[in-house]
Amino acid sequence: MTLQEDRCRLVLVLPESENAKAIETQLQEALATGDVASVIIPQYGQDDQAFQQRCEALVPEIQAAGAAAIIAGDSRVAGRVKADGLHVTAVSELKETIEKFTPKFIVGSGGGAERHTALEIGEMRPDYIFFGKLDGDIKPEAHPKNLALAEWWASMIEIPCVVLGGTDAASALAVAETGAEFVAMRSAVFAHPEGAAEAVRQINAILDEKAPRFEA
Repeated sequence: MTLQEDRCRLVLVLPESENAKAIETQLQEALATGDVASVIIPQYGQDDQAFQQRCEALVPEIQAAGAAAIIAGDSRVAGRVKADGLHVTAVSELKETIEKFTPKFIVGSGGGAERHTALEIGEMRPDYIFFGKLDGDIKPEAHPKNLALAEWWASMIEIPCVVLGGTDAASALAVAETGAEFVAMRSAVFAHPEGAAEAVRQINAILDEKAPRFEA
């Protein structure tokens, strides 16, 4: 999750799917098309063995493309597949996870649904905070509450924030305009009518052209 660009960067969230090969192909095409900072692989309802098999196939491809592979699931799986990081959805588990796995892994946190909890998360010093649920992209636009949280956070906290966009690729701009360092996209990429590669191209074009620049 490095800030290699001077503007908001794209994070991909893999969708839940019964067709793992199709998702892997889409991901390969997306990673080959444009800048992707990282890919979050949620466990969803998979058992550890099936999830590990999925990650074993995906993590090397993600890393070969220069992106960070972030596991949202069992930390043992993350270790076995040599992932780059862990995404923690339960705030109650964050402190222990940071103590156990930093700096070996990037450790990021979801769960910051309102300001008080977000500040509690910030006090634990994760590598990033994620505003939104990994599968919460149910409308074309990003959720207004997540945008408001990101704008508030980015104006006062140094820890980078990742904000879930909507199902429309164009929603990336509203996220960037909050000052967030990263915009996370799931359906906007993997359910894009022209394919994942075109989605990544469009999102990066929008961010290149219109996203505010960070001060050096």
